[in-house]
Amino acid sequence: MKIHNGSLYWPTTTTPFVPKKVEETLESYDVIIVGAGMSGSLTALALTEAGLSVAVLDKRDMGTGSTSANAGLLQYSNDIMLYELIEQIGEKDAVRFYQLCYDAIEDLEKVANSLSNESDFMRRPSICYASDEKDIEKIKMEYSTLKKYGFPCDYFGPNEMSQNLPFSKSGALVTFDDAELNPLKFVQGVLQKVESLGAHLYHYIEVTDVFEENNLFEIRTSDQSFYTKNIIYTTGYETVPVGNRVGADINRSYVFVSNPIQHFKDWYKQALIWETKRPYLYVRTTVEGRLIVGGLDEDKPDAPLSDEIIMERAERLLKQSKKLFPQYEIEIDYAYAASFGESIDNLPFIGEHPTKKGQYYLLEYGGNGTVYSMLGSHILRDLLTGKRNEDADIVGLNRQYGIK
Repeated sequence: MKIHNGSLYWPTTTTPFVPKKVEETLESYDVIIVGAGMSGSLTALALTEAGLSVAVLDKRDMGTGSTSANAGLLQYSNDIMLYELIEQIGEKDAVRFYQLCYDAIEDLEKVANSLSNESDFMRRPSICYASDEKDIEKIKMEYSTLKKYGFPCDYFGPNEMSQNLPFSKSGALVTFDDAELNPLKFVQGVLQKVESLGAHLYHYIEVTDVFEENNLFEIRTSDQSFYTKNIIYTTGYETVPVGNRVGADINRSYVFVSNPIQHFKDWYKQALIWETKRPYLYVRTTVEGRLIVGGLDEDKPDAPLSDEIIMERAERLLKQSKKLFPQYEIEIDYAYAASFGESIDNLPFIGEHPTKKGQYYLLEYGGNGTVYSMLGSHILRDLLTGKRNEDADIVGLNRQYGIK
């Protein structure tokens, strides 16, 4: 599966991560993680810190899958608004899920601060504006719901919008305590830390089959066999080696990254910007002063091979961004397309397979993938160390839309 194509930006901001050569593979590990992106690296960190022996396998250079195309937006709000999620799964679980997302951003900040490299983690507010006049009621409903349950937020009318941004809309929901980061630098830093804690990292190794015998799994790969008590699949949007996703769609989206802009003094705290329309446009800034603009989602799983298609979509995104920011001289420096996953119920897939004991998943489907990776790593840590985690059922795999 071609999960991204075009000129990626994040790899230009850092050097490739190369794991140290493993001198001696263990006879068996407590856990082997398949996939070394955001979910795999954070899960490896949680488990090694808990004292488990861990190996991480990846068929590519580590961090060069979907992590390299990750937008790096960290938000406690989700693609499904809280009041909608309450209608779907009930008040208790919906509010708890939003709280998990809110707490995960703080956890991500703690991890970022513990790394030996700089991951460009920066706290930002988010502004979700009404794409259409009819969406104002939806925005106000969500604002009231978030306030009711204690989540930090505000509402901007047209006057507040024009005072705080270069453009104005009919209204917007403002959420606080969100953040941004450089996802590739972050994952590289986490992998370096995991390696220093004793985990074994293997790149260019592809899993070909899994067998179970005598309470151990044999993982056959393109290179050698590994043995483990437990397996965690953190394979992102690619087909999982074992099990079938039910109620998940793989689509593709487009992004361009601009030239450096001189200043953003008229942009309220360089807030993360998105909208109510689906699919939505999103905009953020970088430490270099660039804009990252994404959207134009398409119901196709693979990134297009055609550079012409990617550039045509980038030009369309450029026109949209110039309408929002007419005073900036915006040009396209990088343009790419990438696959992304969405679940029908707007929740990630986290937990043990319903019928295959010892095989776990952390698939962070949705627009809030990095946040899901963080909260999911803690759920899996508890499950694998025998601690009860009352949140596991919210995102468990045996729900209607899970993994079978």
